[in-house]
Amino acid sequence: MALEDICNFKDKPTHKTFPFYASEDTSVSVFTEAFNFKWRGEMTSKKASDVPLEFHVPSLFKRPSSRASHSVSVRRPFPLSHGTTTLGFIFQGGVIAAADTRASAGGLVACPAVHKITPIHSHLVVTSSGSGADCMLWERILTREIRLYQLRHKRRLSISGTAKLLSLMLHPFKGTDVCVALTLCGWDKLIYVCSDGARLQGDIFSVGSGSPYAYGVLDRSLSWSLNKEEAILLAREAVFRATHRDAYSGNNVDLFHVTAEGWRQRQREDLKEEYYRDMEKRGLLGFSNWFTHLFLEE
Repeated sequence: MALEDICNFKDKPTHKTFPFYASEDTSVSVFTEAFNFKWRGEMTSKKASDVPLEFHVPSLFKRPSSRASHSVSVRRPFPLSHGTTTLGFIFQGGVIAAADTRASAGGLVACPAVHKITPIHSHLVVTSSGSGADCMLWERILTREIRLYQLRHKRRLSISGTAKLLSLMLHPFKGTDVCVALTLCGWDKLIYVCSDGARLQGDIFSVGSGSPYAYGVLDRSLSWSLNKEEAILLAREAVFRATHRDAYSGNNVDLFHVTAEGWRQRQREDLKEEYYRDMEKRGLLGFSNWFTHLFLEE
């Protein structure tokens, strides 16, 4: 009851279904894998007539009227620039997902140790880019809906179905200030979904302000025949190169390996160590130490 009060949920007959609102008289059917959502009134599943198939959302998500402008009514004291580096790619050993850990707010490093890769269930992780608050909220909503689907149908929603569901939920917020870009990394699929409802499937994705630099490394060295260790080294180097050039990315690298047996997370690694390894490989570490020692002596 307390949660219902916080979310402004009313009695059952007045529940609104997601993503269409009371101001809209629209009937849409969406087929996601083996079930059908029908947004007009409240639907129930065929197997369990008392289980509603609807998305209840707090009143803060009410869609603005068509006459209202999407512009922000309260001006921010300064513009907030979003920055990050996330990536995912498919190889013969599964899927690799990697990301930095710096959260930025304009020129401020808000937090150096955030988690930009979130496990949704045992065979799916999601990389997030955009507004931190928006990404966390939609990841929780997605986790909830997948769990509800599993409880209703006794099986887990596929990666393609999950991406379709997320795209459908995000589409009504196209043109608003919602800023979400999620890459769904299953053990055999990569699907990118953003806050305007776009849904793209591919073998390689990099998202964020550091993505152009990460793509440069991935396009040069990525191949299907990489083994596990080579794929991990490639992902780590791609994030390192991006953070070296992009001021809004940095600090550490998180890395997940997703296979048919599930996901496994590698220990978080400080990108400073990758920098020193790179300097040593290029033969510049000795010169750097000599130059630092000479500067301190003077």
